[in-house]
Amino acid sequence: MPDVKQGDRQVMGDFALRLEHSVEADVMPAFAWRFRTDVGNWSDPPATFELDGPFAEGTRGTTQVPGQEPLNWRIGTVRPEERFAIEVPLDRAALTFEWRFEAISARRTRITQSILLSGENAAAYRAQVAAGFGATLEDGMNRIAAELVKAQRQTEGSG
Repeated sequence: MPDVKQGDRQVMGDFALRLEHSVEADVMPAFAWRFRTDVGNWSDPPATFELDGPFAEGTRGTTQVPGQEPLNWRIGTVRPEERFAIEVPLDRAALTFEWRFEAISARRTRITQSILLSGENAAAYRAQVAAGFGATLEDGMNRIAAELVKAQRQTEGSG
């Protein structure tokens, strides 16, 4: 499998595609974790997200986009306040959204999202995933960082 260049990073692995972007936000690491693992905070209009239970390994979820069939997924690995993965099964392939949280200080967190496409039929999805996520990953992560900062300020202001 060839290496994939994303931003300034050279990323290697057994993936048909790997996209990755990190942002830093002036929020406490525990707050960043709680915010991102609350599906009610996932904002990507017009998509809506539902979780069929607690945010825990194995719990199933659904993404609904008007005019499209629901997209079913499950929560994979969960290491509280460190990382989690959302796994989307495809035909003989898998799309994984891995989120990592790293404390830079008591009030600053680095959040990294990796989008990984793998499996024997992954090549069939490569162009669609690259087009759908490659151009929007950086802006999306920047938006999430801003949402985190705003939400933590609101929480601190109301407490």
